Amino acid sequence: MWILIPSVIALWAVFVFNRLVSLRARVKSAWSDIDVQLRRRHDLIPVLIDAVKGYMAYERLTFEAVTAAREAAMSGSQDVASRAIAESRLTKALTVLLARVEAYPALRASENALMLQEELTSTENRIAFARQHFNDCVMSYNTKIGSFPAILIAGRTGFKSEPFFQIGEASRAPAKVNLER
Repeated sequence: MWILIPSVIALWAVFVFNRLVSLRARVKSAWSDIDVQLRRRHDLIPVLIDAVKGYMAYERLTFEAVTAAREAAMSGSQDVASRAIAESRLTKALTVLLARVEAYPALRASENALMLQEELTSTENRIAFARQHFNDCVMSYNTKIGSFPAILIAGRTGFKSEPFFQIGEASRAPAKVNLER
């Protein structure tokens, strides 16, 4: 009988540990999904700038701001909080660029520019969905490691809470693009 109690406790500890490992893996996988979409956005930006540059000769500062924000986002650290700040700045710069694009009638008629804007909008929506999924996974993980009795295992085995991927107020919504011709 006395051997049964330690065996049940050991099995419970293994079960809780494995559940924590699974939840942490889901968080990492969800972060990877965000990273893929952010890289997609990073790849679209130079193509969009090249497509609109000829039409927008007087917007050099806007192009430089977007390019600098893109470089900062690409070369930044991989921790969630730093990446969120860099991506928020990039989103703000892109919003300014897309607003300026609207002021050029020739660009609104350009098939290539319209296609790139639509692709960027689609990517922004994918980023929003990936961010939501990541934050849901983080919430589940953080709740589990902070709940009793899992906290007894989490604290002793190195499980630490993960930050949410949050962006600034100005860039909460996906970039809106007017695709009227």
